[in-house]
Amino acid sequence: MTNTPRVGVVGAGSLGFHHIRILRDLPGLAFSGFVESRPERSREVEKELKVKSHSTLDGLLEVSDAVIIVVPTSAHFSVASAAIERGKHVFIEKPIATTLEEADALLELARAKGVMVQVGHIERFNRAVRAALPHVKSPRFIDSERLAPFSPRGSDVAVVLDLMIHDIDLLLTLVGSEARDISAVGVPVLTPMLDIANARVTFDSGAVANITSSRISRERKRKIRIFQQSGYLSLDLAAGTGDFFRLRSDIDPLTIRSAPADILAFVDRIKLDAPDGELESFVAALRGKGPIVVTGDEGRMALGVALRIVKEIERTLPSLVGRTLHHA
Repeated sequence: MTNTPRVGVVGAGSLGFHHIRILRDLPGLAFSGFVESRPERSREVEKELKVKSHSTLDGLLEVSDAVIIVVPTSAHFSVASAAIERGKHVFIEKPIATTLEEADALLELARAKGVMVQVGHIERFNRAVRAALPHVKSPRFIDSERLAPFSPRGSDVAVVLDLMIHDIDLLLTLVGSEARDISAVGVPVLTPMLDIANARVTFDSGAVANITSSRISRERKRKIRIFQQSGYLSLDLAAGTGDFFRLRSDIDPLTIRSAPADILAFVDRIKLDAPDGELESFVAALRGKGPIVVTGDEGRMALGVALRIVKEIERTLPSLVGRTLHHA
């Protein structure tokens, strides 16, 4: 590959449109165009963004070194395997696939072909998360809440794979150990799939996380709170900001018990902020100027936990079996 990789996009829905717009103007690459299965949508995007469309996936792969895959989850495996088979690097929007068998097959093929796989767990690039990571040390409890109004996009899979998987990936990153025990509940409300779910995950480290995800909320919320010894982080993922509260080094914890006082009298408050840049990191990795931030193996690990959560919900709500289409 040259120092200016040719990168294209598969899928021009709302998220694909966003990726096309960014890649079109991103320095350090040559945008090779996009492919979209709906001709009318293809013409619309081509006209609005003034970019080249291809009539077939093969046509796009022929002129690309790497592709961003932004198609429905059910098509991730077929599109990614076709690209990898031809030696193309791939960026796959989350989740990496619908089953662990598909994920394993993709990763095995990628190793055989010597290509890179990055998974689109975009919250890893959230400014609040990037700023918080240096302060996270052996968290003991994490509370995560992700609420969104209903949208047909993503409703072909359970909310666990549509929304909660973002937080699952973050938890695995923040805690740094594997999930051990899982209990979960959820219900379908507007679709045959799970629309709201809650999971309690205990990790090998002893940390515990409580995760709630809903796609039938009247409000949007993406917040996560991290509790650790002598410290507490509160992150607003929607705003990309957060705060780190930690006990001041000049305070004796025993003195806090002597009289009631405002907590800010005992803690340092550190504002959290950092740059983001998901596609930029993929291009940097293609050019050999940076690591793959979310590897295929990490995407596979997040998928594994998500499927365990779905299976646990199916156990407590047998009527869901056969409708979620996803099994661990």
